[in-house]
Amino acid sequence: MLILAGQGNPGPRYAGNRHNIGFMAVDEIARRWRFGPERSKFQSLMREGEIDTPQGPVRTLILKPQTYYNESGRAVGEAMKFYKLTPAEVVLFYDEIDLAPGRFRMKTGGGAAGNNGVRSVTSQIGPDFRRARLGVGHPGQKELVQGHVLSDFHKVDQAWVAELLRAVADAAPLLAAGEDEKFQAEVMRLAPAEKADTRQLRGRD
Repeated sequence: MLILAGQGNPGPRYAGNRHNIGFMAVDEIARRWRFGPERSKFQSLMREGEIDTPQGPVRTLILKPQTYYNESGRAVGEAMKFYKLTPAEVVLFYDEIDLAPGRFRMKTGGGAAGNNGVRSVTSQIGPDFRRARLGVGHPGQKELVQGHVLSDFHKVDQAWVAELLRAVADAAPLLAAGEDEKFQAEVMRLAPAEKADTRQLRGRD
């Protein structure tokens, strides 16, 4: 079994925010693979379904924590413990300001890099979960970050956002099979983006 958890804030006010691209990604996976209806459980909006892989279908739970972004670990931890899963069976989808818009990277483990939602999940299940990082770019100055992630994507962003979300959903069998490197490569093949890393814009090492 696999848990795919998206990070975001609940309600229509936040629906189009950059911070909510994690919600958007798991919603697209649920649509693509015809998951069941959404219902409330584990302090989340939850959908159940299967993702086909060459080894057979993988039962998958999609979570959109309704605890607000910075407390998303409470929902993820509750679901993981209920199903007696390990962190390796949890994938967290979230916005990454240190990746250029449209870029995509997978990683397992590591620190929170200032992301309070990631920090919350780590506090509940440890650091060794899988992370699907969706690049939304950096505004250039630290004091502008909160406004950047809590504002909606611009109209000019809609094309690459839609392309990236489709790619994530279409490549999901590789993710369900545990082939994270191949999943990353396939997403970027289907939705190529600029290679620039926004950390360069800030002069980071």
